[in-house]
Amino acid sequence: MAMLTREAISSGAYFEHFEALPNLWTLERIHSSLTETLQARPTDADDTWIFAYGSLMWNPMVEFEKRQTATLHGWHRSFCLRMVAGRGSPDGPGRMLALRPGGHTNGVALKLPDAMLDQELRLIWIREMVLGSYRPTWASITLGDGTETHALAFVADECREQFEADSSVATVAPLIGTATGKFGSNTEYLLKLREALFECGLEDSYIEELASEIERLSRRARCDVPGASE
Repeated sequence: MAMLTREAISSGAYFEHFEALPNLWTLERIHSSLTETLQARPTDADDTWIFAYGSLMWNPMVEFEKRQTATLHGWHRSFCLRMVAGRGSPDGPGRMLALRPGGHTNGVALKLPDAMLDQELRLIWIREMVLGSYRPTWASITLGDGTETHALAFVADECREQFEADSSVATVAPLIGTATGKFGSNTEYLLKLREALFECGLEDSYIEELASEIERLSRRARCDVPGASE
Protein backbone atom coordinates (compact mmCIF):
# COMPACT_ATOMS: atom_id res chain seq x y z
CA MET A 1 0.00 0.00 0.00
CA ALA A 2 2.25 2.80 -1.28
CA MET A 3 -0.39 5.55 -1.29
CA LEU A 4 -3.29 5.77 1.12
CA THR A 5 -6.68 5.83 -0.64
CA ARG A 6 -10.34 6.13 0.28
CA GLU A 7 -10.77 2.51 -0.79
CA ALA A 8 -8.07 1.34 1.62
CA ILE A 9 -9.90 2.92 4.55
CA SER A 10 -13.39 1.89 3.41
CA SER A 11 -12.32 -1.72 2.85
CA GLY A 12 -10.57 -1.98 6.20
CA ALA A 13 -7.15 -2.63 4.60
CA TYR A 14 -5.66 0.48 6.23
CA PHE A 15 -6.99 -0.47 9.66
CA GLU A 16 -5.68 -4.04 9.33
CA HIS A 17 -2.18 -2.69 8.73
CA PHE A 18 -2.02 -1.61 12.40
CA GLU A 19 -3.76 -4.60 14.00
CA ALA A 20 -0.54 -6.08 15.44
CA LEU A 21 0.19 -2.93 17.45
CA PRO A 22 -0.86 -2.93 21.12
CA ASN A 23 -2.07 0.67 21.08
CA LEU A 24 -4.59 0.23 18.24
CA TRP A 25 -7.87 2.07 18.75
CA THR A 26 -11.12 0.28 17.98
CA LEU A 27 -13.49 1.76 15.41
CA GLU A 28 -15.94 2.40 18.25
CA ARG A 29 -13.37 4.45 20.11
CA ILE A 30 -12.45 6.36 16.96
CA HIS A 31 -16.09 7.21 16.28
CA SER A 32 -16.58 8.26 19.91
CA SER A 33 -13.64 10.67 19.53
CA LEU A 34 -15.34 12.18 16.48
CA THR A 35 -18.63 12.62 18.35
CA GLU A 36 -16.89 14.28 21.31
CA THR A 37 -14.97 16.63 19.04
CA LEU A 38 -18.11 17.73 17.19
CA GLN A 39 -19.82 18.40 20.51
CA ALA A 40 -16.98 20.80 21.36
CA ARG A 41 -17.41 22.72 18.10
CA PRO A 42 -17.19 26.52 18.61
CA THR A 43 -20.57 28.19 18.31
CA ASP A 44 -19.26 30.64 15.68
CA ALA A 45 -17.84 27.89 13.43
CA ASP A 46 -20.45 27.84 10.67
CA ASP A 47 -18.32 25.90 8.18
CA THR A 48 -16.20 22.83 8.79
CA TRP A 49 -12.56 23.37 7.87
CA ILE A 50 -9.74 20.86 8.29
CA PHE A 51 -6.25 22.27 8.72
CA ALA A 52 -3.79 20.30 6.59
CA TYR A 53 -0.15 20.56 7.64
CA GLY A 54 1.31 17.17 6.62
CA SER A 55 0.18 14.46 4.21
CA LEU A 56 -3.30 16.00 3.99
CA MET A 57 -1.63 18.74 1.94
CA TRP A 58 -0.59 16.43 -0.92
CA ASN A 59 -2.99 13.52 -0.39
CA PRO A 60 -6.17 14.95 1.14
CA MET A 61 -8.13 11.86 0.10
CA VAL A 62 -11.41 13.52 1.13
CA GLU A 63 -13.95 15.49 -0.86
CA PHE A 64 -13.77 19.23 -0.23
CA GLU A 65 -15.44 22.25 -1.76
CA LYS A 66 -12.82 24.90 -0.99
CA ARG A 67 -9.05 24.89 -0.49
CA GLN A 68 -7.05 27.88 0.73
CA THR A 69 -3.65 28.48 2.19
CA ALA A 70 -4.01 29.28 5.87
CA THR A 71 -2.10 30.09 9.03
CA LEU A 72 -2.82 28.14 12.19
CA HIS A 73 -2.26 30.19 15.32
CA GLY A 74 -0.71 28.84 18.52
CA TRP A 75 0.81 25.62 17.14
CA HIS A 76 3.97 24.55 15.30
CA ARG A 77 5.07 21.45 13.38
CA SER A 78 6.96 18.79 15.30
CA PHE A 79 8.07 15.26 14.40
CA CYS A 80 7.28 14.17 17.94
CA LEU A 81 5.41 10.87 17.50
CA ARG A 82 7.33 7.60 17.40
CA MET A 83 6.34 5.60 14.33
CA VAL A 84 6.75 1.81 14.08
CA ALA A 85 4.31 1.23 11.20
CA GLY A 86 3.47 2.93 7.92
CA ARG A 87 6.79 4.68 7.21
CA GLY A 88 8.69 3.01 10.05
CA SER A 89 9.05 -0.37 11.74
CA PRO A 90 9.71 -1.75 15.24
CA ASP A 91 13.35 -2.38 14.26
CA GLY A 92 13.74 0.99 12.59
CA PRO A 93 11.26 3.45 14.11
CA GLY A 94 10.69 6.76 12.40
CA ARG A 95 8.88 9.90 13.44
CA MET A 96 5.37 11.03 12.60
CA LEU A 97 4.46 14.69 12.24
CA ALA A 98 2.15 16.44 14.70
CA LEU A 99 1.56 19.88 16.17
CA ARG A 100 2.78 21.18 19.52
CA PRO A 101 1.89 24.40 21.37
CA GLY A 102 3.51 27.68 20.44
CA GLY A 103 4.21 29.73 17.35
CA HIS A 104 2.23 29.29 14.17
CA THR A 105 1.98 26.93 11.20
CA ASN A 106 1.48 27.72 7.53
CA GLY A 107 -0.53 25.12 5.67
CA VAL A 108 -3.78 24.53 3.81
CA ALA A 109 -7.39 24.64 4.99
CA LEU A 110 -9.95 22.31 3.41
CA LYS A 111 -13.65 23.17 3.66
CA LEU A 112 -15.73 20.00 3.81
CA PRO A 113 -19.13 19.92 2.06
CA ASP A 114 -22.10 19.90 4.44
CA ALA A 115 -23.90 17.23 2.40
CA MET A 116 -20.99 14.78 2.87
CA LEU A 117 -19.72 15.95 6.24
CA ASP A 118 -20.31 12.80 8.28
CA GLN A 119 -18.81 10.52 5.63
CA GLU A 120 -15.70 12.65 5.09
CA LEU A 121 -15.06 13.20 8.79
CA ARG A 122 -15.27 9.47 9.48
CA LEU A 123 -12.65 8.82 6.81
CA ILE A 124 -10.36 11.47 8.28
CA TRP A 125 -10.83 10.13 11.81
CA ILE A 126 -9.90 6.56 10.88
CA ARG A 127 -6.89 7.87 8.97
CA GLU A 128 -5.60 10.08 11.79
CA MET A 129 -6.84 8.38 14.96
CA VAL A 130 -6.09 4.70 14.30
CA LEU A 131 -3.51 4.78 17.12
CA GLY A 132 -5.01 7.66 19.11
CA SER A 133 -1.78 9.62 18.72
CA TYR A 134 -3.54 12.95 18.19
CA ARG A 135 -5.91 15.21 20.08
CA PRO A 136 -8.41 16.70 17.58
CA THR A 137 -8.64 20.38 18.41
CA TRP A 138 -10.67 23.36 17.21
CA ALA A 139 -8.07 26.04 16.57
CA SER A 140 -8.01 29.57 15.18
CA ILE A 141 -6.85 30.03 11.61
CA THR A 142 -6.51 32.91 9.18
CA LEU A 143 -7.31 31.97 5.60
CA GLY A 144 -5.31 33.27 2.66
CA ASP A 145 -8.03 35.81 1.88
CA GLY A 146 -7.80 37.25 5.41
CA THR A 147 -10.89 35.54 6.83
CA GLU A 148 -10.55 34.42 10.45
CA THR A 149 -12.32 31.23 11.47
CA HIS A 150 -11.85 27.89 13.25
CA ALA A 151 -10.54 24.64 11.84
CA LEU A 152 -10.03 21.13 13.10
CA ALA A 153 -6.35 20.40 13.67
CA PHE A 154 -4.80 17.13 14.80
CA VAL A 155 -2.30 18.09 17.52
CA ALA A 156 -0.01 15.72 19.43
CA ASP A 157 -1.55 14.00 22.45
CA GLU A 158 1.40 14.26 24.79
CA CYS A 159 -0.13 11.72 27.16
CA ARG A 160 0.12 8.89 24.62
CA GLU A 161 2.98 6.39 24.62
CA GLN A 162 3.96 7.39 21.07
CA PHE A 163 4.87 10.92 22.14
CA GLU A 164 8.56 11.87 22.20
CA ALA A 165 9.43 15.20 23.82
CA ASP A 166 12.71 15.62 21.92
CA SER A 167 11.83 16.50 18.33
CA SER A 168 14.95 18.54 17.63
CA VAL A 169 16.57 18.37 14.20
CA ALA A 170 19.67 16.65 15.62
CA THR A 171 17.58 13.88 17.19
CA VAL A 172 14.95 13.42 14.53
CA ALA A 173 16.96 13.65 11.29
CA PRO A 174 18.86 10.34 11.72
CA LEU A 175 15.59 8.54 12.48
CA ILE A 176 13.67 9.97 9.53
CA GLY A 177 16.66 9.44 7.27
CA THR A 178 16.71 5.66 7.80
CA ALA A 179 13.12 4.65 8.62
CA THR A 180 10.93 2.89 6.07
CA GLY A 181 7.75 0.83 6.02
CA LYS A 182 4.83 -0.37 3.91
CA PHE A 183 3.79 3.18 3.02
CA GLY A 184 7.30 4.15 1.90
CA SER A 185 10.22 5.91 3.53
CA ASN A 186 10.04 8.51 6.26
CA THR A 187 12.31 10.73 4.16
CA GLU A 188 9.84 10.59 1.28
CA TYR A 189 7.15 11.96 3.60
CA LEU A 190 9.37 14.87 4.62
CA LEU A 191 10.31 15.72 1.04
CA LYS A 192 6.70 15.49 -0.16
CA LEU A 193 5.77 17.95 2.58
CA ARG A 194 8.60 20.26 1.59
CA GLU A 195 7.43 20.15 -2.04
CA ALA A 196 3.79 20.73 -1.08
CA LEU A 197 4.77 23.79 0.93
CA PHE A 198 6.83 25.12 -1.97
CA GLU A 199 3.94 24.63 -4.41
CA CYS A 200 1.72 26.71 -2.10
CA GLY A 201 4.34 29.44 -1.77
CA LEU A 202 4.90 28.50 1.89
CA GLU A 203 7.93 27.60 3.96
CA ASP A 204 8.66 26.09 7.36
CA SER A 205 12.18 26.58 8.73
CA TYR A 206 11.95 23.35 10.79
CA ILE A 207 11.14 21.32 7.69
CA GLU A 208 13.92 23.01 5.72
CA GLU A 209 16.47 22.34 8.46
CA LEU A 210 15.43 18.70 8.69
CA ALA A 211 15.67 18.19 4.95
CA SER A 212 19.11 19.80 4.84
CA GLU A 213 20.39 17.70 7.74
CA ILE A 214 19.09 14.46 6.23
CA GLU A 215 20.79 15.33 2.95
CA ARG A 216 24.04 15.99 4.84
CA LEU A 217 23.79 12.68 6.70
CA SER A 218 23.09 10.85 3.46
CA ARG A 219 26.17 12.36 1.77
CA ARG A 220 28.33 11.43 4.74
CA ALA A 221 27.01 7.87 4.73
CA ARG A 222 27.86 7.51 1.03
CA CYS A 223 31.36 8.79 1.65
CA ASP A 224 31.84 6.30 4.48
CA VAL A 225 31.11 3.35 2.19
CA PRO A 226 34.40 1.68 1.13
CA GLY A 227 35.11 2.31 -2.54
CA ALA A 228 32.25 4.83 -2.88
CA SER A 229 34.59 7.54 -4.13
CA GLU A 230 36.49 5.32 -6.53
